[in-house]
Amino acid sequence: METFKGKVRLVIKNYPYKYRDFSHIAAEASLAAGDQGKYWEMHDVLIKNSPKLDRESLIKYAKEIGLDVKAFTESVDGRKHAARIERDKKLAVELDLYNTPTFFINGRMVIGERPYEYLKKIIEEELKNAKQ
Repeated sequence: METFKGKVRLVIKNYPYKYRDFSHIAAEASLAAGDQGKYWEMHDVLIKNSPKLDRESLIKYAKEIGLDVKAFTESVDGRKHAARIERDKKLAVELDLYNTPTFFINGRMVIGERPYEYLKKIIEEELKNAKQ
């Protein structure tokens, strides 16, 4: 995002893996943290601590990153973002996605974690094509 500031837009969708015990609540936790401006901080903590993503652990992580724990817990327990997560899951099925992360760069599907240089090259190609 820094390299292509003002030229690209990042849209994140949730696709909790149906065979992971805590994937849905982890998605809720990320979005609840996002409500307080700390989506990426929670994202990073969840990746670092996976698979320890039970409710109590999520509350502990919320404290660690300085969230309003009461608001966070109410959001997670109330499944505030459930409809959004379900919409995202439906979209993933419609797009026949089976792996996370999956990136779409101007419609080009990139499956799995890729090095920065790989993604950068595709973005540069797409930006060049957009100018033509």
